[in-house]
Amino acid sequence: MQESVKFNLKEVKSDLLHAISECSQRGLLHTTKWLAELNYSLKNVKLDAHDLTANISETCQEEDTYTLAKTYFDLKEYDRAAYFTKDCTSPKVRFLHLYSRYLSGEKKKVDDMTDVPPDPMKNDNLKLLCTDLRKDHLASKLDGYGLYLFGVTLKKLQLAREATDVLVESIHKEPMHWGTWLELAALITDREKLESLCLPKHWMKYFFMAHMYLELQLIDEGLALYCQLQSMGFQKNGYVLAQTAIAVHYRRDVDNAIETFKRIIEEDPYCLDNMDTYSNLLYVKEMKVELAYLAHRATEIDKYRLETCCIVGNLRADHQKAVMYFHRALKMNPQYLSAWTLLGHEFMEMKSTNGAIHSYRQAIEVNRRDYRAWYGLGQTYEILKMPFYGLYYYKQAQLLRPHDSRMVLALGEAYEKQDKIQDALKCYYKACNVGDIEGMALLKLATLYEKLGEHEHAAAAYTDFVLDEFRSVDRTELSHAYKYLTQYHLKREQLDLANHFAQKCLQFDETKEEAKVLLRTIAEKRAERIGETSMVVDDMNETDPVIEQSRTDATPGSQLSPMNLSFTPTP
Repeated sequence: MQESVKFNLKEVKSDLLHAISECSQRGLLHTTKWLAELNYSLKNVKLDAHDLTANISETCQEEDTYTLAKTYFDLKEYDRAAYFTKDCTSPKVRFLHLYSRYLSGEKKKVDDMTDVPPDPMKNDNLKLLCTDLRKDHLASKLDGYGLYLFGVTLKKLQLAREATDVLVESIHKEPMHWGTWLELAALITDREKLESLCLPKHWMKYFFMAHMYLELQLIDEGLALYCQLQSMGFQKNGYVLAQTAIAVHYRRDVDNAIETFKRIIEEDPYCLDNMDTYSNLLYVKEMKVELAYLAHRATEIDKYRLETCCIVGNLRADHQKAVMYFHRALKMNPQYLSAWTLLGHEFMEMKSTNGAIHSYRQAIEVNRRDYRAWYGLGQTYEILKMPFYGLYYYKQAQLLRPHDSRMVLALGEAYEKQDKIQDALKCYYKACNVGDIEGMALLKLATLYEKLGEHEHAAAAYTDFVLDEFRSVDRTELSHAYKYLTQYHLKREQLDLANHFAQKCLQFDETKEEAKVLLRTIAEKRAERIGETSMVVDDMNETDPVIEQSRTDATPGSQLSPMNLSFTPTP
């Protein structure tokens, strides 16, 4: 059970003010912004004079060199900043030197990027930087910020285990640097690894754990933690609200997620952070007017922001133009996960399987926990008639989203196509049990049982299917279900039930004529029964026989049970 959130808001504000100054001086702009927004949420928390003076940063001996280099750094003249600080030894200026070298390499990589991102293992500048950082680390010259940069370079060079250790070491020295927590988060693949980390007992850990819970699809725990953070004073913080909206969205409550994003816009009308996610929700709900307004507003605020490119891409009905906008976003940031995933979706719409596969693979390179990319690859390989590949990718998606019926359903369909019937049945039952989002699991279950000739199970599944008020299927499938149930009950001389379902068949053009024939057969059988028993049966104002039968143990729907099947798909 997770611990409750407890911290002293004065201590939090004091930590924030100090960290804002330290991160700003080192050019860690995104963390500075994130911390400043947290600090603004606590604007009503007052500090005494001692706390304020304690946050005044000390000047270093190389202040003149630092001031010059920092101006170059702010103007993105990274090579000049690195050149003038190459002989500096104080931790702050040494970090600026190393960080300038790192950003110079990253900037050149983006400027030179073609459609295929470069291989980090062939980046000589990055390897040289890592060598220098390793020397400083062995000589114990790296502070928390230097360790962060060392961890980032190790991660870029795919030395994940060493990167994890170095980033944890950095967090112990500088727990207020949010960027370090995020870099560490990208290396955590499961809950077991998360719980094995030796992290400091610091209030920033609550934000990290909430972030990780969402990343690992532990939605309830993450949402609970964000709600606690709101109650502790961050109820209007844009980041906390956006993460809450994302958690609510993961629980398939899109309407509440949209309302939460509207609250963010009310509090901060020029905010573009996470608005790409908001645009995805509007796109899914087909709220075209709201999406158009969001795109117009984002373009007015900053037409070249990553989020703006994705928002406009979502708005475009023209797939070619959408692809252009997503490519534009990726030109600015090749690590932009949403753009890779959305680009894959667009290529799928354009029937460009090669483009889709490349885009989804790049999304997985950025974040292996992106279930949408794994699912997209499964769909793509299905189209290419490569079912074994499709099955593998659907398995990965299902492992990441074990309680998402769409993932389980796709896995079941992949098993069924390979004639792994028992595994398919297990998947369809699990999809029913976890909450069938699209109302298709019962239909798949019934159809498969019908193919297998297991008519009792098929009838039970079809009965539950037609009684499901939240199903979203076309009329052909529903009419077939009613026809099957009519024939099933007619064969068993259950004429009231057969009559009930035959009447339903009359509502569909596909089954209307067959229903008339079946009703005549039912009427003939009833007449025979009346002749045999000399009894008159009035069936025109009867109660619904399906509901009536549900009160007895003969209800077909009550027979739908998992048959002792446990969900352990074949490897």
